[in-house]
Amino acid sequence: MTKIAFIGAGNMAKAIISGLVNSGVAPQSIMVSNPSAEKRVALAQEFGINETADNIEAAKFADVIVLSVKPHFISDVCQQISSAINIDNKTFVSVAAGTTLAQIQQALGGDYPVVRVMPNTPSQLGLGMSGLFASPQVSEQEKAASEELMLAVGKIIWLKSEAQIDDIIAVAGSAPAYFFLFMEAMEKQAQLLGFNAQESRMLVQQTALGAAQMVDKNDVSIAQLRENVTSKGGTTQAALKQFTDDGLESLVARAMNAAIKRAKEMAKA
Repeated sequence: MTKIAFIGAGNMAKAIISGLVNSGVAPQSIMVSNPSAEKRVALAQEFGINETADNIEAAKFADVIVLSVKPHFISDVCQQISSAINIDNKTFVSVAAGTTLAQIQQALGGDYPVVRVMPNTPSQLGLGMSGLFASPQVSEQEKAASEELMLAVGKIIWLKSEAQIDDIIAVAGSAPAYFFLFMEAMEKQAQLLGFNAQESRMLVQQTALGAAQMVDKNDVSIAQLRENVTSKGGTTQAALKQFTDDGLESLVARAMNAAIKRAKEMAKA
């Protein structure tokens, strides 16, 4: 049984742990370490996993070490672990945005196997979308273990280059928040139209869920699905024309490029 340690108990760690346990991974094969007792104990109680305040204890326990701390802590955590124990048989998986393979390996003190992963928060529902990129030192067996880790919480793609991690952030990693913002705007407008808070939320979330399922369950293009509900001269066309006139497509492009730019800035910091 592959043992997995999560260094850090933030939202992404919780999302992946939740997905793993819900997919049938044994809780006793998972450990989380975090200096804050509140977060790690809460995860242990909710999912039945092991917890510790000691990163070294977690690293000793694991075959796969998931680095899920904030990017500016990655270097210190890697140095702490590599200076305390033999990491020759460990695989490191980083879910930190803006921290490169080279930076992680430098902190570890050698060319150790590292897989960078960019997941998103729907992983906690088993509906995640993750991009993965492995350092040259990662074996096929270690790749398979990384795949298994992330397939437990959704779908994955292997990236052709490390630079694509920044693109994945814009397209999937940060993207749930784009949809939440759009849904929030619709919810507010629904309330202004006279629907109460509960009705507004239900109308928006069920419509969004239905639209996503229609994309998932049909082989036709998203553009075709849009056209199928857009009658010439009708209400949908009027709404879509307003989006187009107000520059929705270019706005989305600028927003995604802003996410990519920020990811590159974080890597240089």
